[in-house]
Amino acid sequence: MFRMFDCVIVGGGIAGLQAAIQLGRYQHKVVVIDSSDGRSNLCRCYHNVLGFPNGVSGQELRNTGRRQAESLGVHFLKEKVEKVSKRKEGFEFKLSNQQFVHGKRLLFATGVKDRIPLLSEIKPCLGISVYVCPDCDGYEIKDKKALILGSGDVGANMALTLHYFSKDLTYINHERKPISESVKEELENKKIEYVNSPIRKVITEGSQLKKVMLEDNRVISANHAFVAFGGNKVNSELAEDLGVELYKNKHILVDQRKKMTNVEHVWAAGDVVAHSEQVTIAMGDGMQAAIWIHKTLLSTQ
Repeated sequence: MFRMFDCVIVGGGIAGLQAAIQLGRYQHKVVVIDSSDGRSNLCRCYHNVLGFPNGVSGQELRNTGRRQAESLGVHFLKEKVEKVSKRKEGFEFKLSNQQFVHGKRLLFATGVKDRIPLLSEIKPCLGISVYVCPDCDGYEIKDKKALILGSGDVGANMALTLHYFSKDLTYINHERKPISESVKEELENKKIEYVNSPIRKVITEGSQLKKVMLEDNRVISANHAFVAFGGNKVNSELAEDLGVELYKNKHILVDQRKKMTNVEHVWAAGDVVAHSEQVTIAMGDGMQAAIWIHKTLLSTQ
């Protein structure tokens, strides 16, 4: 591999792959460093992506994107970046295998990690009968019975948002965290059933949700559910250590036109940036960042 890459992309999800493809088409020397544990690995079906009326899985997008990028000469490393340091000629990346990679430009596409306490039980259902994002998948429960598996006000507010699509909702406060009185009153006004009980078991058949069993042995049947526990982790620590400016919620601040951060030659794209956390926006972010990375590389030739 090259001693010095033109661009190192940290994160091989949708934004990182789109940027890699475009930079590959510019014929730059690019490496994508990815630990393969991002949220796009989990979603079995995105329903709101142009060109895929029947949906497309995150894994399919990732596999297709990687093949496309590799055909353009982009390199991939399945590793975790432990530290990024600024050097005279660019950046040095210390990997989990104690090796080092160097790059002239840096794109953070490190994403967000969802906090889902029931992940092991519902993982096969994510994107098919259990959902995370109301903007992506609220339509999937249109006029259907659905559960919201969540925690405190976060789960309650998810239920209130989903009331737009369905009037047959049950919110199960799995972690039994307090709900503010105003939110509880709104649940009552919208006739959203509220259950304040931990979930003992989620029962599924393949990728299809069937029912949940509560700690008190009550069973609630439904074919669809949303999860909303709050506390999602924004993977911006490496950027913060470099002096990149963050929002209060730890998302990375970027110039909306260039996707460049406040640190020279550092860009960010995808869910780690503050936006609606949509696949299609991540693609656009990655593309826009790549265009401006290319422009700055041209200026140094």
